[in-house]
Parts: sequence; structure tokens; C-alpha cells
Amino acid sequence: GQSRIAREKNTVNTMVVLYCRAHHYVENGLCPDCESLISYSNARLERCRYGEEKSVCSKCPVHCYKPDRRDEIKLVMRYAGPKMIFHGHVWPSGIWWIRIYFKLQIPFLVQINQVKT
Repeated sequence: GQSRIAREKNTVNTMVVLYCRAHHYVENGLCPDCESLISYSNARLERCRYGEEKSVCSKCPVHCYKPDRRDEIKLVMRYAGPKMIFHGHVWPSGIWWIRIYFKLQIPFLVQINQVKT
């Protein structure tokens, strides 16, 4: 199968394409900003100090993205994450939906437990 880095590149590239097509309305290809973001994120993945042993970027102790680029990729991922299931990327979309489920459920469960005690 594909290496972890190659899978992550593919996932990020797909997310940026989805975001760009929905927000930047370029006829063919991607806008220059999104092309630049893909190049930047691919370079970061290629230079990752953890290589194939890396965790997901959000859990990484080393923040290799510059703050402005981190904000850009977060915006892209927030938009594209839930839509990835429709593009053959079940894993990132599934994780996104699970996180949303627990964010909605946990405060409710905490309130129930506080009432019982």
C-alpha cells in the first residue's frame, strides 16, 4: 500500500481541491493561493522529522507550519473534512464526524452525571 506520508499528501491535496473549487471559482485547476498551500503542506510532510512514524499533525509536539499557514489549513480542513466521505476518503471524514458526535454528547453526559450525584 501507500506510505503514510503519501496517504497524508493525497488527503491534504484532496481537501485543498475541494475547498478551492467551492470558494475560489477558478475555471481550470486551482487558484495560486491554494496551489501554494498544497506545495507548502507537501514540503512539510516530506521534511517531517518523524517520517513514516508520524502521528496526525494536530497531535504532533512539533508545529512545523508557520502560524498563518496553520490557520489556512485549519480553515480548509474544517470545510473539507466532513465532505471527504463523498470523495473516497472515509477515514478523515469518519474521524471528523466522531469528533463532532463526542463534542455534542460529552457536555450532555457531564450534566447528567452532575445531577445524579
